[in-house]
Amino acid sequence: MMTRRAFLAACGLTLCAGCAGVGRRAAAPNLVIVFPDQMRAHALGFMGQDAAHTPRLDAFAAEGRAFTQAVSNYPVCSPFRAILMSGAWPWVSGVTGNCVSTERRKGPELRADLACWSDVLAAAGYDLCYIGKWHLDAPHRPWVPCANNRGPQKWNEWCPPARRHGFNRWYAYGTYDRHLRPMYWETDAPRDGFRYVDQWGPEHEADKAIAFLREAKGPFALVVSMNPPHTGYELVPERYLKRYVGRDPATLAKGDYPPAGTPMGDHFRRFMPYYLAAVEGVDEQFGRILDALEATGHAEDTVVLFCSDHGCCLGAHGLEAKNNPYEESMRIPCLLRWKGRIAPGRDEGLVDAFDLAPTLLGLLGQPIPAHMVGRNLAPYLLGEEGADLTEPRLYFHLWGRNTVDDFPTVPVPLAADPGALPDGKRGLRDAHRKCVFVYDAQAKRLGATLFDLDADPHETRNLAAECPDRLAEARAALKARLSAIADPFAEIL
Repeated sequence: MMTRRAFLAACGLTLCAGCAGVGRRAAAPNLVIVFPDQMRAHALGFMGQDAAHTPRLDAFAAEGRAFTQAVSNYPVCSPFRAILMSGAWPWVSGVTGNCVSTERRKGPELRADLACWSDVLAAAGYDLCYIGKWHLDAPHRPWVPCANNRGPQKWNEWCPPARRHGFNRWYAYGTYDRHLRPMYWETDAPRDGFRYVDQWGPEHEADKAIAFLREAKGPFALVVSMNPPHTGYELVPERYLKRYVGRDPATLAKGDYPPAGTPMGDHFRRFMPYYLAAVEGVDEQFGRILDALEATGHAEDTVVLFCSDHGCCLGAHGLEAKNNPYEESMRIPCLLRWKGRIAPGRDEGLVDAFDLAPTLLGLLGQPIPAHMVGRNLAPYLLGEEGADLTEPRLYFHLWGRNTVDDFPTVPVPLAADPGALPDGKRGLRDAHRKCVFVYDAQAKRLGATLFDLDADPHETRNLAAECPDRLAEARAALKARLSAIADPFAEIL
């Protein structure tokens, strides 16, 4: 069996002196990541968009660095999770779509031999605990007998210890959406040894996190991956609903929502109150974890990240969920606190999913694997050096037929024969403008969308035809970025 040291060496890493396994360093900072699913940045109260009540998150944002322009490069559960863990391009991590079953073979899953930030911390002697949703393993026969595996597509799978990337404590599941009666595999449980819990998932997971913090000595890393406010929205405790049910829908959210009597207009009116209630519940449970950090004396020496994998349209733009380039889908919370080290304040710098893993390792003083393609923002956050966070970022990679027909485009000429290039989208975004190119493989057609986010924050007017010079500029910039990473999409731009 390959040792942890040999594993990291194979991934291009060397261990720093004193970091191997047994020699825990008392001075090493701890890490806590709280990570709800499908929580859009709009749902943070201080953002002034949705009507969610989030007093603990608002206070936390004021104590730390709140990146208000953070985005998910691939706004679907598994691809983002693989980016967060590994910092690698999707085609490197192995996760180019959700980790679900396919008709004839196993679906994508995170490579077991790719060093994640958790592998690096395990090699440095950290105590690692993962609680909640994982969703980085492909379901396989015989299917785990549970609700999320009863349809034609199977979603939930056990993660064997060899695939847990250094987490020595495990209380998790693949993906399971019965929030009021969630299921979990404990550290030593076999594949058929899962158990159900009669408690709202985020509350139960906060209980487990608090228990861990009370016994943790450090250095430690804790991930609490909550499923709400993911669907099913209605599976939320009644106590959180009173603020939202029965209100005028127009007061619940700002945005481009269809009228009542339309499918997505009715979807918004039915589910937005539940969504906001779940966000309020996540806020309360996050607050309990923060309180436990204070009570256990870990608040000063712990880096805390609150983020999400993607947002959700909830009817905006006539779309139900995520996996599209609208702001409701792409914009995510990204709040970082390290008391006394990271200067607090709102930051409009352009931050994306690829920046998270290298930045966390940088803050913890650990080596960064070469396949982590994002920026290490630790020197910037710690005030050691400046950084230009205004340059347009490689905004997203989206594959699959379902990404083609949900975005209005203006036809533009192909630069070359696309050959067997699959359907998909690529784009660039800065704080003021967003440009998206959509390729339809069936029709061999390329389309473009250009939005002015300052003048049109709800993205209702495509300027691609009206502003050809801006479009050409964005197209050239995107082509250069895609060419640099050998993305075949560059050839058609």
